[in-house]
Parts: sequence; structure tokens; C-alpha cells
Amino acid sequence: MLKQIKASLNRKIARRVTKEYPVQIETFETKDFGSVQFANWQNPLVQPKVIQQETLDFFKKYVKQGDLVVDIGANIGLMSVHLGLLCSPEGLCLAFDPNPFVFKILSENAALNPDKTNIKAFNFAISETQTDFYYHSSEASFNNGGISKEQNSKHGKFALGEKIKGIVLADFLHANFQEYLPKLSLIKIDTEGYDKEIIKSMIDLLRMYMPVVITECFGKNTATERYEQYNLLKSLGYKLYYFKDFVADTDMIEITKQEDMFLFKHFDLIALP
Repeated sequence: MLKQIKASLNRKIARRVTKEYPVQIETFETKDFGSVQFANWQNPLVQPKVIQQETLDFFKKYVKQGDLVVDIGANIGLMSVHLGLLCSPEGLCLAFDPNPFVFKILSENAALNPDKTNIKAFNFAISETQTDFYYHSSEASFNNGGISKEQNSKHGKFALGEKIKGIVLADFLHANFQEYLPKLSLIKIDTEGYDKEIIKSMIDLLRMYMPVVITECFGKNTATERYEQYNLLKSLGYKLYYFKDFVADTDMIEITKQEDMFLFKHFDLIALP
């Protein structure tokens, strides 16, 4: 009982008081890659993450050794590590997150397992133009949150003191990782409602390389926003599917018309070329 009371108190503090939390390095065993290290954030509001073979099996249908993958809204790097393992050190996983609190942990995870991965982390938002954004969270410990061009944001009342830098992904890739671009196989986007704008910002990139796109339909998105997200991807020749979880045998339902974007309130979808 005392342990539960203490945990509840710690969660309340994390919601109301801005402070830094350490990490705990854990080791997970996988069939494909053996022992894999991961830095779990000790923020009381964050559930411990697990590196698991089931998630590797999901991604290996779309990613192979030597590929380039991009994780936008990478948070502390759970999916980045899975993707980085599949890319191998011969490939490259680029992980972006604008939140400086989670970016510190993301950077630690990018540096772990150097013999098995090649992950590079960047504290940027992805945007249609190179610009700066406000960053807000509903929690003082900045476990979650999102960018906004306005000082008032739907993402919460807690705001960073400094603005976040936004970059154009295609420009960044051409300037820094041109040699990897022909092997661009997958882009994952999870940005708390900003996914549509990110997709718009990379239309030419998607048209040229047609990577698999995994994106989130945010629960608070309006009908107009949902329809635009659907139509942007369909116009490029993608087939869209709802999927339940990041495991190989996940349930998948094809989204055949824009109205299907309301079959679920908040969900992940995968766009296949």
C-alpha cells in the first residue's frame, strides 16, 4: 500500500513540477539480434518500454539491412531502436524529436548498441518551412506534447521557455544524407496531431522514393484534417490500412474512402505503395 501511495504522489508531482528524471539501462533478449540495451526514462508518468521480437517481426516486412528509415516524433527511441536494428550499421535510422526532455533519453538510446545499429538523433521538428515553433505539454515533466505556431496550444498549458527549430526533411536529407536516399524504405510519423502537415512537407520526397509511411490519426483531429491526411496519401498511390499493434500478426483493415478515417477515434495507419 505504501509503495502505491508513493507512486501516486510521484505521478502528481510529475504532472505539476518540471524536473529532470534519470534513465535506467536495461538489457532485452531478441531472437534476431541477441542482447539489446535500452535506456528507460524514470519519469513516473512513463510506462517502461520493452524491446521485443514481435515488433522486430512487424517492421522486418518493410525494412532490411542497409536501408534508410526516418522516425519523426521518436520520443525516447523505442521504435528507433527496433528500426535501427533492422537497418544494421550498414544502414541508417534518423530519429527526430523536438522535445528537449525526451531528446536527452533519445540521444542515449541512439548511442547504445553501436555494433548493431546506426542511429542518429536530432532535436528538430519537421515542418513545411524552416521556422521555429512553440512547444506545449499537458504535463510539467514534458512526457508528451506538441508543436504550435501559436502561443496558445491544444497540447497543454506547460510551455518551453525557448522555441523549437523546425526543418524541411527533404532539404535536410539532401544536404546531409544524400547517399542514403535511394534506400529510403520507411518513414514513421507520430507527432500528436501534426502528421498531416509533415506529410504535406514531404510530398516530393514520397513521390520520388515511395517509402512505407506509418502515421497516426490523432484523436482530436477534425473531419477536414482526417480527410486531408487520407487524400494526401491516396493521391500519391498508397493503399491505407488501419492496424492494431506493432506486431507481425496485427489486425489490418483497409481504409478505402475518406469517411473510413472515422472508423476509429485515435489510431495508427500504414500506407503501402
